[in-house]
Amino acid sequence: MSGARPSILLTGKIPSSVLARLESIGDVDQYRKDGVDVMPHDELVARIAGKQALVSMITDAVDKAVIHAGTELKIIANAAVGYNNIDAAAARERGVIVTNTPGVLTDATADLTWALILGITRRIGEGERLIRRGGWKGWTFDFMLGSELHGKQLGIVGYGGIGRAVARRGRAFGMRIAYTSRTPKNEPDADAMPLDRLLSTSDVVSLHCPLTQETKHLIDQPALARMKRSAYLINTSRGPVIDEKALAWALRMRLIAGAGLDVFEHEPTVEPELLTLENVMLVPHLGSGTVETRTAMADLAVRNVAAVLSGQPPITPV
Repeated sequence: MSGARPSILLTGKIPSSVLARLESIGDVDQYRKDGVDVMPHDELVARIAGKQALVSMITDAVDKAVIHAGTELKIIANAAVGYNNIDAAAARERGVIVTNTPGVLTDATADLTWALILGITRRIGEGERLIRRGGWKGWTFDFMLGSELHGKQLGIVGYGGIGRAVARRGRAFGMRIAYTSRTPKNEPDADAMPLDRLLSTSDVVSLHCPLTQETKHLIDQPALARMKRSAYLINTSRGPVIDEKALAWALRMRLIAGAGLDVFEHEPTVEPELLTLENVMLVPHLGSGTVETRTAMADLAVRNVAAVLSGQPPITPV
């Protein structure tokens, strides 16, 4: 019907101010169910019918079934920088635009990365658990010693916006920066090197690569065995980049000193052995988890929807 308002499916919660902006664009069908945060896939397939836009979360599997059911779909606006949850090839085949939210979450994720680096190298989580269970008996000279960062090498796997933001913070701590990236970067104070060399020479290895077929289980048992016994592994990218069973083995055998994880291979399930180990810090996917950043992510997703539905090019196509 000519002049009818577009119909938009929203799979999760977004700030009320941004929701109001989305409602000004079209009729919003928002998924809401008490106690259930992730929209079931079969319901997503059913409710996408007749929709011109989908605002999705990273937890939504927007696969061929969803895309084929959305016969009127014009845009999938993913409220995340990663889009491994979307079958982008199937979307292209159907002429559906896919967008993400790069840039706006860079600093929040870099800050969280550094919270993990400091937390695991100074044993903060381990110390807090000790106090809470009443195990601390008082100060002693050699008690719960951690590792300093000044003068050591920070190895960054994936040197995009977030990786470079982590590097900037690393320089403030007096660390040398090494990186591996698909595309060379012209930074005189950062050393590009192959992954094997980066793993074997870095004191902290921080993962910031996208999840692809090539990067799934990039950090496996052989990769962990190449790292220094005194090294720490940090992951704020995507969980399946690490083989969690291999990581548990490496931590148990003390082949590396520790790890800090914000993402997991089978979220929200965590490899059971990791839960028993003290030399790993576990955080529930909080990389972009600030009020300011999540608002900015939702706002960018909505602006992409507004642009495409008004016949304009998207702001941040993938």
